[in-house]
Amino acid sequence: MEYTNIKLEIENGVATIRLNRPNALNALNSELLEELSDAISTVDTDEAVKALVVRGEGRAFCSGADLTFFETAFDNPSQLTSYLKKFSGCLFQLEELPIPVISVVHGFALAGGLELMLACDMTLATDDSRIGDQHTNFGLIPGGGSTQRLPRRIGMQRAMELLTTGRWLSGTEAADWGLVLRAVPAEALDQELEELLTPLRTKSRPGLGWVKSVTRRGSDLPLGDGVALERMAFVQYSTTHSHPKEGIQAFKEKRQPEF
Repeated sequence: MEYTNIKLEIENGVATIRLNRPNALNALNSELLEELSDAISTVDTDEAVKALVVRGEGRAFCSGADLTFFETAFDNPSQLTSYLKKFSGCLFQLEELPIPVISVVHGFALAGGLELMLACDMTLATDDSRIGDQHTNFGLIPGGGSTQRLPRRIGMQRAMELLTTGRWLSGTEAADWGLVLRAVPAEALDQELEELLTPLRTKSRPGLGWVKSVTRRGSDLPLGDGVALERMAFVQYSTTHSHPKEGIQAFKEKRQPEF
């Protein structure tokens, strides 16, 4: 697929998807979502990629859904359902991708932009970013999963505040709440990202995938069931992949493992 609404770059073990509708603050239209889904699938099949970065071109990460679409979609339930399924499909693809996914937020991450951010495993933000749900500010409700993902990320009370008041957080506040991993000045953002990516480049891709899968699958289980899931995963992974043996051998030989 030829991309016009996103950019895909793969270099040195890291894939980067850039939302590329800067004049619309990277609003999510159907065409962008189709390209995003295709790009995620491309990354999924590239065994050399150890991490995916999602970021936005121009002045913002993502301002949410493209409002011009909704001017007609509210009168067409099937069209509305199709769009929301397409959006949710992209978010589930990110969550199921067998590598860490890092969103890099500057400017705005609002409504659908917040929902996109929440589907990523980690987020780095500029300290002056503006992050929030804001659907209720316009008589709307979320449709891309923030009512479900936000409480899981920051707890019910704080999620309810953001969801019902439409309040925006700065990047610094979002970091204090645990909504993003870290917030730094804009000029330090790329360096902060590189410090996060550098150790990931040396890791076993299957190992990263199993860690992510077990962590996500176990997050909604009772502790005992989650530990049992981890135990079964440990045995299955260790007996079906060569990387654990290579890791142990490298440790014994005091060298870096070769993955």
